[in-house]
Amino acid sequence: MARYARVPVINGLSDYNHPCQGLTDLFTIWEHLGRLSGVKLAYVGDGNNVVTSLLLGGSKLGMHISVGTPAGYEVKEPVLAQARAFAAQSGGQVSTCDDPFEAVADADVVYTDTWTSMGQEAEQARRKAVFPPFQVNARLVAAARPGAIIMHCLPAHRGNEITDDVADGPQSVLFDQAENRMHAQKAILADLLA
Repeated sequence: MARYARVPVINGLSDYNHPCQGLTDLFTIWEHLGRLSGVKLAYVGDGNNVVTSLLLGGSKLGMHISVGTPAGYEVKEPVLAQARAFAAQSGGQVSTCDDPFEAVADADVVYTDTWTSMGQEAEQARRKAVFPPFQVNARLVAAARPGAIIMHCLPAHRGNEITDDVADGPQSVLFDQAENRMHAQKAILADLLA
C-alpha cells in the first residue's frame, strides 16, 4: 500500500509487527525508568507482532531484550537476526529461551501480550494448553529486579497471560502505557504533517 500511495501510510498493526505500539512502549519505559540504553526488557509469551517491534526498536536503542517463548511459538529467525545486528551496533543484547524465569531474571521491564492474537482464534484451545507456564504472575515477577515495571499492550485476558494482582499491582504501568498510545500516535501524525 505504501509503495503506491501518494500520502504517508502508517502501519498501526499487521501480522508482522506493531510499530505504533512499539513506539508507545519505548516511550513508556523511558517515562518510567528515565533511560532505554542498558534497560533489560523481558518479554514472555507468543513470538508475535508486538515482540517483533520491541526487538527491532529496543535493539536499536541499546536495550537488553530477553524473549521467553514456548517451543513452536518463537520469534522468526530473520527478526532475531536483524535485532542482533542492531544490538551489535548499539551495545544492546538480544537473547531467547523457552524458560520464562530465565527470560525475566534481573529484568527492569516484564512484558506480555495475549496468547491468541486476532486471526488465530482456531488455535485458541491449543494455545491455552501450551502457554500457562508463561503467565505473568507474582511468582514470575519476583524473578525480575525489585520494582520492575509490568507492561501489556491490552486488551488483557486476565487469568490467562497476566493475573489480576499483577495487572492491578503497584508495578503495573498498563494504563500509563495505554494512555501513551494517544501521545505517541499524535507525535507520528505531527511528524508526518510537518
